[in-house]
Amino acid sequence: MNFKIENEPVFTILRVNLEKGESYRAEAGAMMSMSPSIQLEAKTTGKGLFGTLKAAVGGEGFFASLFTAVDGPGEVVLGPASPGDILKMELSNQTIYTQAGAYLAGSPELELSTKGSAKALFSGEGLFLSKISGTGTLFVNSYGAIFMKELAPGERYIVDTGHIVAFEESVNYTIKKAAKGLFSTVASGEGLVCEYVGPGKLWVQTRNVGALAKLLIPFLPKS
Repeated sequence: MNFKIENEPVFTILRVNLEKGESYRAEAGAMMSMSPSIQLEAKTTGKGLFGTLKAAVGGEGFFASLFTAVDGPGEVVLGPASPGDILKMELSNQTIYTQAGAYLAGSPELELSTKGSAKALFSGEGLFLSKISGTGTLFVNSYGAIFMKELAPGERYIVDTGHIVAFEESVNYTIKKAAKGLFSTVASGEGLVCEYVGPGKLWVQTRNVGALAKLLIPFLPKS
C-alpha cells in the first residue's frame, strides 16, 4: 500500500492505494470516495460486548471503518471533518495520544482506546484523548495548520485544550485554568489549558473549533 497527502495545507485529503488483500482503518465517516474493488466494514476497536457498548456511548476510536481491497487493487480517499492539514506519523512500538477528532486513519495493527478528563468535562472544555499504540502508520488531522514543539527533559509548555492535536506518551500533562481567579478567567476569555512537561514531542493546531463556534453564535437565527 502507499499513501499520498494532497491539497495541503488547507482542505487536505489522504489518498490510500491498496493492493488486493490489503486493509486500512479510518475514522468512521472520513471516506470521501473509493474504488468499487474496495470493501467497507464498520468495526469496533474495543473487545467484545463491553467494547461495543463503550463505542455506542460515544468514544472516538472504538467505531471505525475498515477498508479492504477484495476484488483487486483500489484506492480510498479520506477527508477530515474540519478544514486543515494532515500529518503522517510512523510508530515503532510507541504510544501517541491525540485529541478527540484528530485521529484520521491508521494501520489495522495499531490499538485504539479512549479516555476523558473529568475536570475538562465538568468545565465544558471536553478533553477527550485517543490512545494509539503499536507499530504502523498513523495519520492525524487538524483544524488549521500544525506545528511541532519538542520538549527537553523537565521543560514546560502550555497549550489551550482546544489547540491540542497530539503528544508522545513520554510527555506528562496537567489540566488547569488559564488565568488565576474567576474575574481573570472571564475577562481573558480563556478556559482550561494543558501544561506539558518533557521530554517528548507535541503537536499543536493553529485554529480552535470551539472558538469558531462562539464566533458564529451572534449570527445564528433566534427562535
